[in-house]
Amino acid sequence: MASHEQQAQTLVEALPYIQKFTGKTVVVKYGGSAMVSEELRQNVMRDIILLSLVGIRVVMVHGGGPEINSMLHKMNHQSKFVDGLRYTDRETMDVVQGVLCGKVNKDLVSQINRLGGNALGLCGMDGALFEAELLEEGKYGLVGNITNVNPRLVENALENHYIPVVSTVAQGADADTAYNINADTAAAKLAAALKAEKLILLTDVRGLLTDPEDEETLIRVVRLHEISALIEKGVVTGGMIPKVRCCVDAINGGVERVHILDGRIPHSILIELMSDKGIGTMIRRGH
Repeated sequence: MASHEQQAQTLVEALPYIQKFTGKTVVVKYGGSAMVSEELRQNVMRDIILLSLVGIRVVMVHGGGPEINSMLHKMNHQSKFVDGLRYTDRETMDVVQGVLCGKVNKDLVSQINRLGGNALGLCGMDGALFEAELLEEGKYGLVGNITNVNPRLVENALENHYIPVVSTVAQGADADTAYNINADTAAAKLAAALKAEKLILLTDVRGLLTDPEDEETLIRVVRLHEISALIEKGVVTGGMIPKVRCCVDAINGGVERVHILDGRIPHSILIELMSDKGIGTMIRRGH
């Protein structure tokens, strides 16, 4: 147990960060193990509530892969992936929309509210928040490419001291359909539209590692101009490539900093934002 002095020191250390970020917008993309483990989920919710209570405008953007897989399994409907993206046929799209906009979204909202927060659930189709067109001529089925973000509903929620919880389903701009949207992409686009100070991507890895087998090789800071070389050298591979490209898009869209954090570490958001230590990889502009 920390001593009273250690507890006080922790609070004092957090003070300049609270002063720096109060009134600023932080978008958190929530997924992976932190979504599946009940304990980690509660930690994430408490982090977000605390940030909100000290005046930081927090937006949560979530996926829900495990829940979608579970529902498809119950329906004996085979999950199929193309280039790491879920192939979304019409039946799968119905499940995605029902699970993400319904059960997962409302479960997260009610959990934040039960823990003392003030959350409001939004689907990407509400107020045409996300508008999208078919991605790559249907190579991935009903997966969309966001063409427009209308953040007014999210901004209204923030101004009224709600924590917006956003599911990643978009309204079709080119057809009368809903589109499945990659949650990292949606979070990056929304962060840019909100002119967010920070985008935080919770993942199942420590961050970017020079050696994927050794967590001690964490790269703490990456500048935009270094990313191409990291991909060429094979430091950034597989599913991390589209994630890092989302980070680049967010920064080019005006987001100040993007953090890739390990959602398996309890209170990783607070440690990264409110302490001198920091634990993940930060991507920023710079030379």
